[in-house]
Amino acid sequence: MNPLAEQNLLLTRRHFFSRFGLGLGTAALASLLGEHGFANPDEDKPGLPGVPHFAPKAKRVIYLFQSGAPSQLDLFDAKPHLEKYRGQNLPDSIRQGQRLTGMTAYQSSFPTAPSMFKFGQHGQSGATLSELLPHTAKQVDKLCFIKSMHTEQINHDPAITFALTGFQLAGRPSFGSWISYGLGSENKDLPAFVVMVSLGTGNTGDQPLYDRLWGSGFLPSRYQGVKFHNNEDRVLYLSNPPGITSDVRRRFLDDLAKLNQQNADKFGDPEILSRVAQYEMAYRMQSSVPELTDLSKEPEATFERYGPDARKPGTYAANCILARRLAERGVRFIQLFHRGWDQHNNCPKQITNQCRDTDQPTAALLMDLQERGMLDDTLVIWGGEFGRTVYSQGQLSATNYGRDHHPRCFTIWLAGGGIKPGLTIGETDDFSYNVVRDPVSVFDLNATILHCLGIDHTRLTYKFQGRYFRLTDVHGEIIKRILV
Repeated sequence: MNPLAEQNLLLTRRHFFSRFGLGLGTAALASLLGEHGFANPDEDKPGLPGVPHFAPKAKRVIYLFQSGAPSQLDLFDAKPHLEKYRGQNLPDSIRQGQRLTGMTAYQSSFPTAPSMFKFGQHGQSGATLSELLPHTAKQVDKLCFIKSMHTEQINHDPAITFALTGFQLAGRPSFGSWISYGLGSENKDLPAFVVMVSLGTGNTGDQPLYDRLWGSGFLPSRYQGVKFHNNEDRVLYLSNPPGITSDVRRRFLDDLAKLNQQNADKFGDPEILSRVAQYEMAYRMQSSVPELTDLSKEPEATFERYGPDARKPGTYAANCILARRLAERGVRFIQLFHRGWDQHNNCPKQITNQCRDTDQPTAALLMDLQERGMLDDTLVIWGGEFGRTVYSQGQLSATNYGRDHHPRCFTIWLAGGGIKPGLTIGETDDFSYNVVRDPVSVFDLNATILHCLGIDHTRLTYKFQGRYFRLTDVHGEIIKRILV
């Protein structure tokens, strides 16, 4: 059969009306897409009309996600009196029959394991920190600690997914994708959402991370995070193949865009225009990314500030430098995942190594932002997916212990755009097991981060399968106490 005649026979009523509606031309198509929240790829700063909803305190976010769950007991939540309970079984009145992971649920006992590390008060705020964080200790007056975080998930993958998408099952848009969708980018040559992953020396066999953690879910794919890799080709497939010049690539993309536009006019699928926008972004990134990732022009003082790993591509220290450079260039959401915090055994040695990887670069990033006048409008977040147990996983000795997953309480900190500095909120019980004052949920935290960006978390929504979804689902209360 003639292909054109076959197409006419297969044309459904729905296809007919979709083609008719889009037959008004490219201008009408762009208008329709704008109405439904799909930004025009040709705009310099694509984002939703009317967003931000009010004047923002922060223009961008740097999320230092410590994957694997740092032990609050060994870093932030000092419980010196626990020494008198060393080795004693965790009281049932504290545990309250709460669920445990399969790794410790069948232990014959739950011996209390006080931290081996010393704590001290620092700065004018008097914030309490472990000796493992000497560089961060010098920055405490810039920080706001929340010691009463809690989550609904007890295992890594659903907990990280929950923290970053608002749901424990895969498929929803990530935090950065929501920001990219709502606010767009301030730099048309770089993505609005960039991700980097590093592996620390705390646990070199730590939990893997999946690309869906920075995926766009049911949002158009142009809003997904762009992962910077740790090899020479920082963004996959960005380089031209052998024999292909920049001019040839430009002509190829122009012709491809015409074909894609024809399909968009015909089928009305906004994902086609997302594909066009992604091709164009990749072309522009061929110039912007090499300049961004070339650290050779950074002064020697920068590398000294960020520590001994700062010159090694792919390390947390090097990624922190890149995070500052991305922030300087207007990238909206920069997420650094640092693996190695899952310390089920040999915790004292592993967490010491992990802090050595992260403490100095984190403090250096804060200093850099402040010196450049950027901390006031950059929101920095440091934290993981949950905390660690006060009882030892496995055998407890005088020099060693392990800690299992603990969702009931953990500590994070925030700094910069819109957050009160030098503040600590929240309190846990005597065993750092349950929150006893000012509980803060993952939904509350995410609602507050959006608020700092000038976004009403109840109004940043997307209709999918007949329902309006949002990052905070039907939950979330802004933590007003920590706002400037």
